[in-house]
Amino acid sequence: METLSENCVSVYKCLCDLGRLRILNLLRQGPLCGCHLQVALEEPQPKVSKQLAYMKRHGLLVSTRRTNWTIFRLAEGLNPLLEENLKCLQDLAFQDPVFQQDLARLAGINTDPADCCD
Repeated sequence: METLSENCVSVYKCLCDLGRLRILNLLRQGPLCGCHLQVALEEPQPKVSKQLAYMKRHGLLVSTRRTNWTIFRLAEGLNPLLEENLKCLQDLAFQDPVFQQDLARLAGINTDPADCCD
């Protein structure tokens, strides 16, 4: 079992990378397939997959398989420290052009899991 200090370090390790912050910002909108994240972030699959795996290992994300695709979402019952930081991220998303562009690209994607990667 992780101690409180280890838990804090784990959360902040996940939050100290712009790519992971961008992914968290998009996943605040709801569950997304890895392919949708790639398109919205305009990043290559290996880079996005690496960040998703990192956050999943640290308990921030969970995933489910749907045929050939993996759907990611924020973990249920988030750590209170993470919840507070996600609120700050939400405020930042309205001010930072990188986060705004990611959300705009996401809005232009059909994110229905049934249409993954078509």
